[in-house]
Amino acid sequence: MRERVNRLLRSNLNKTRKVAIPISLSILCSCEMSVGSSLGSLKNVLAEAAMKGVTEARARIFGHVLNPTGQRSAHKLLRKKLIGDKVAAWYPYDINKDDPLVMARKEQERLNKLEMLKRRGKGPPKKGQGKRAKKSGRAG
Repeated sequence: MRERVNRLLRSNLNKTRKVAIPISLSILCSCEMSVGSSLGSLKNVLAEAAMKGVTEARARIFGHVLNPTGQRSAHKLLRKKLIGDKVAAWYPYDINKDDPLVMARKEQERLNKLEMLKRRGKGPPKKGQGKRAKKSGRAG
């Protein structure tokens, strides 16, 4: 493919005026092209390659993301600012969770309440003797 493009470039540039075109051969060959023997198709190929090079350069300079195939990507989501700090700032800091004395007092209150409920017969049932077991008649 490259040899064919080189031959066409040499033959057509020799026939017309000689102009130095600063386009790399890799860009030229990577373009989808159907190279014919006419000069018009060569101009189209060169114009397409030049446009592709300009587009790539523009994307590099301005930091754009090139998507020539048009596939879906998450770039739009990833370029947004992160909002985790703002969301965390909505909720005030809870000092009680860090203080072991407060946590111990809450745990002791919970255990005392559970003990009172058990004395009145309102505590949690033993394993396997809950509502579900009573429905099927297994409780004994």
